[in-house]
Amino acid sequence: MSKTRIWITLGCCLFAVAIIALAQSVRKPGLWEMTTNMTWQQSPMPNGMSMPGGGPQTTQVCLTQAWIDKYGAPVPKNSADCTIMNVVLKSSSMTADMVCTGKMNGKASIESSWTGGNIARGKVHFIGAMPMGPNSKTIEWTVDSTSVYKGPDCGSVKPLPIPAN
Repeated sequence: MSKTRIWITLGCCLFAVAIIALAQSVRKPGLWEMTTNMTWQQSPMPNGMSMPGGGPQTTQVCLTQAWIDKYGAPVPKNSADCTIMNVVLKSSSMTADMVCTGKMNGKASIESSWTGGNIARGKVHFIGAMPMGPNSKTIEWTVDSTSVYKGPDCGSVKPLPIPAN
């Protein structure tokens, strides 16, 4: 089992989760502070070993009006291996699917909701498989998030790029 492969996959998952978590608060363009908490239901690590990245993580995200118009909230970074589809945007919530193929195969359900314009809550639940040598290991994780609007000025935080799909 390659530690590099696990770290790359975990890094992609955590970034996706962080962005998804932010998605819960997005109704106003500007700076949002998102706190996410990732839990593993099925880890790719052998029994007795824990996955890094547990516990709350706080990041800042800058959302543009174009992003809000397309997604209503942040969604995971769109990599070559993952596609966001079936986005359903409502006045106080959004849902979508994320399908991944390649280094990690599986599907995530994305949901977020917001009350007022300053606080959003979100959840991403992923079920899939990851190659581990000649075998494949089932993985499952959930990220819960809360996002709080900080203001219209993003300062040095660069806006999230809008995924092509």
